[in-house]
Amino acid sequence: MRKAAVFLPIVAACVSATGAYGEQNVLDYDLEPDRYKSACPDYLHYSMTPHRPLSKGPLSLPFQRPSPHCRTFSSPLVEKVIDDLTSRMKDQDLARIFENAFPNTLDTTVRWHDDGKTGKSRKHKGNDLEEEGHWDGAQSFIVTGDINAEWLRDSTNQLTQYQALAKKDKQLERLILGAINTQAEFVIESPYCNAFQPPPPSQVPPDSNGQDDSVHPAYEPTRVFECKYEIDSLANFLALGNQFYKSTGSQEFLHSRWYLALDTLLEVLEEQAKPTFDPETGRFTRNEYLFKRRTTAGTETLSLGGVGNPLKGGTGLIRSAFRPSDDATILGFFIPGNALMSMELKRTAAMLKAAGKGKLAEKVQTRGESIEKGIWEHGVVMHKRYGEVFAFEVDGYGSSIIMDDANLPSLLALPLMGFVERDNKVYQNTRKMILQQAGNPYYLQGRAFAGIGGPHIGPQQVWPMSRLVQAMTSDDDDEISDALHDVRDSSRLGLIHESIHVERITDYTRSWFAWANSVFAQTILDVAARKPHLLFGKGADPYRIE
Repeated sequence: MRKAAVFLPIVAACVSATGAYGEQNVLDYDLEPDRYKSACPDYLHYSMTPHRPLSKGPLSLPFQRPSPHCRTFSSPLVEKVIDDLTSRMKDQDLARIFENAFPNTLDTTVRWHDDGKTGKSRKHKGNDLEEEGHWDGAQSFIVTGDINAEWLRDSTNQLTQYQALAKKDKQLERLILGAINTQAEFVIESPYCNAFQPPPPSQVPPDSNGQDDSVHPAYEPTRVFECKYEIDSLANFLALGNQFYKSTGSQEFLHSRWYLALDTLLEVLEEQAKPTFDPETGRFTRNEYLFKRRTTAGTETLSLGGVGNPLKGGTGLIRSAFRPSDDATILGFFIPGNALMSMELKRTAAMLKAAGKGKLAEKVQTRGESIEKGIWEHGVVMHKRYGEVFAFEVDGYGSSIIMDDANLPSLLALPLMGFVERDNKVYQNTRKMILQQAGNPYYLQGRAFAGIGGPHIGPQQVWPMSRLVQAMTSDDDDEISDALHDVRDSSRLGLIHESIHVERITDYTRSWFAWANSVFAQTILDVAARKPHLLFGKGADPYRIE
């Protein structure tokens, strides 16, 4: 939305009462925007039901966008991309999913946005806003979808497909700038946490996650939704700024609060590089981060009383207590997360050098290179069937976990991070391994669907996200087409689900999951640029956002 400091409810379209397939007609009389919004249904429920007009393809997929009056943010350039791309697409069902998915984050998940231009004070009684610079400038709170909380990882990925438009759309630029500033505040206050409550200035009430957790360092539950330490969450904070800088050239976010967040992040990396046992005395040393949850699910808490399994020192790798699926790691050196962190640190270093911060840039670059070296020395193992491959997790002692999970970052997505090229031999061995049930215990298949899943949902649920990443990391036309068609055929509500049952595509989790919708949009944009004939027909010119 274009107003500053506006409460933006998670809403859907206001529709005429014509049944489950009601047309999305704007009311035909004048109504004040705030009163109109009060009539908008909750998008969580709205997304579960198909709405007209239906696509003209054989699947007759529904139109799931909110009414323009009910959208939480809008961008003319986003609408232009939708029109330009879908008008060229031969597959009308794929086009409909893109039409729904590409704008889904803007349409439904901008819970609060302040463009920072009003000059209005955000200091109010009863909180710590008196700290210098706290919550200054543009701010944006981007929820994950059906949960009223912001995950650092999710929100960065949700905004990725809009970064290329930010230079030409100043309102969109302010939204992403606000997201960077808001994430910086989250990292400063609770750097070990992964998901956050609405910022105090938003005056949006917090929610409870309903869990019984014991965590060190302690956090304030009205500020933090969940506090699982995941290295990729911090890497995604850096990625959000790096993408913004690359797309816009703007350094407006490089202010005192962002530098404090970076310093805080580097302190976490320093702490989490330490071994479980002191290398000189051999004695156990308690990690700064501990997590215990009262649960019957082993993936929801850390072993050994909240510590996790022992890790060796001197590897260059950084511990991650949890994976991007929010499941606990088995061996704490999570390789995909370390790979993402190494790349984002090096990108951050280049940006800092350009900003005249040479000494800090060198420090950040050194840490990134140390992690990268550690991956090649400890994260590459010899598999008796596939040769040299990347392990999913290692401990530095020689133990490794061989698998991949659908959530990003993943081993499958290593080229998308820039860590390796698609044709890298070790990556190709790894890719072959993790896309077969013989090599990856979480490559799942059934009569209806196949792909990579993970322990988070269970051994019969594939995440469509994995098939999309498979398409983006392939140069094979048939493989790309098969992945797109399988995801299309499993998206009967016109949106991308979290997971699909391998035997029944109608058995899914989460009708409203903005991260997955964004990955679909990014995949279509990638194919439109690299393999335009697969979307637009033989001899078609590439489509790129420029």
